[in-house]
Amino acid sequence: MHPDVSADLADLATTLETVESVLDVEELRRRINELEHQAADPDLWNDQEHAQQVTSQLSHAQGELRRVEELRQRLDDLPVLYELAEEESGDAATTAQAEADSERASLREAVGAMEVRTYLSGEYDPRDAVVNIRAGAGGVDAADWAEMLMRMYVRWAEKHNYGVEVYDTSYAEEAGIKSATFTVKAPYAYGNLSVEQGTHRLVRISPFDNQGRRQTSFAEVEVLPVVEQTDHIEIPDGDVRVDVYRSSGPGGQSVNTTDSAVRLTHIPTGIVVTCQNEKSQLQNKVAAMKVLQAKLLERKRQEEKAAMEELGAGGNASWGNQMRSYVLHPYQMVKDLRTEYEVNNPTAVLDGDIDRFIDEGIRWRMREQAQV
Repeated sequence: MHPDVSADLADLATTLETVESVLDVEELRRRINELEHQAADPDLWNDQEHAQQVTSQLSHAQGELRRVEELRQRLDDLPVLYELAEEESGDAATTAQAEADSERASLREAVGAMEVRTYLSGEYDPRDAVVNIRAGAGGVDAADWAEMLMRMYVRWAEKHNYGVEVYDTSYAEEAGIKSATFTVKAPYAYGNLSVEQGTHRLVRISPFDNQGRRQTSFAEVEVLPVVEQTDHIEIPDGDVRVDVYRSSGPGGQSVNTTDSAVRLTHIPTGIVVTCQNEKSQLQNKVAAMKVLQAKLLERKRQEEKAAMEELGAGGNASWGNQMRSYVLHPYQMVKDLRTEYEVNNPTAVLDGDIDRFIDEGIRWRMREQAQV
């Protein structure tokens, strides 16, 4: 085996050992065993919310263990591939060597992606994520773009078998949406999606322009951690004004015929939250309150961060306004403006293939925090 290959395999082994150590594989197996016992309890589904948390945590833990075990097996198999290549001759040797090199490159990328997951150690990283998408400048194209972004994140969640619950969708008059709020339910959903926060820019030939001109449009993505009971976000009843109204847009029979939609206004801050996707007014109020609590928690975090920065203890990391460009014309490209990572297949990205962008975003955030 060539010395460079041996050195690379040794480096991969070191990285994978670090990943296994951080994940604590034996503790992960113990946790899976514990969750499997809970999941087998016939009384578990008496509390549906708790049951969903248990099954989600079990699925995530099993997936983590399976991924790291597969990486270990692939790493153990690599030296054998190179040995087999050395035993071949002529074209067969060249082909076998190329296959071994290709597997090594693929494994390095997979180990790197797994390593990124170990960086999610923030206080709120393990939580579900509340995602708000709002159309920005660009008129009807911006509304259409906001809906395309919502589909991108929903497709990403579906690819990973993550649950998605839509709280509110405000439809635009001609096409697309003015805004949408939904929750991605999965362990570390917030840790992953938090790097997607910022302004997303689309450049394309507008399908809404009779003259076929190029249009630039913007949409804002906000990502918040779901609030848990331990967060102590107290909201006095007198601080919230509750308005009810009839839902608008596509829906079932009961959605558009009763005053079931709920708008909450937090009087001290002016924050407004709406929810209209549930059938009953009570369900909508509960869902809207969850989003309001998440927004107030984020506001509290930002205030604390600003106070720390004034004391010289904060960081200089900033999401900025424009964080990613999606260009469909005159060329095909999606480029993250923070990490410089780019691909030439916008169709795949808009179909939910954003894992590499998320990984690179997490790495970027780690570098920014290291400069503090």
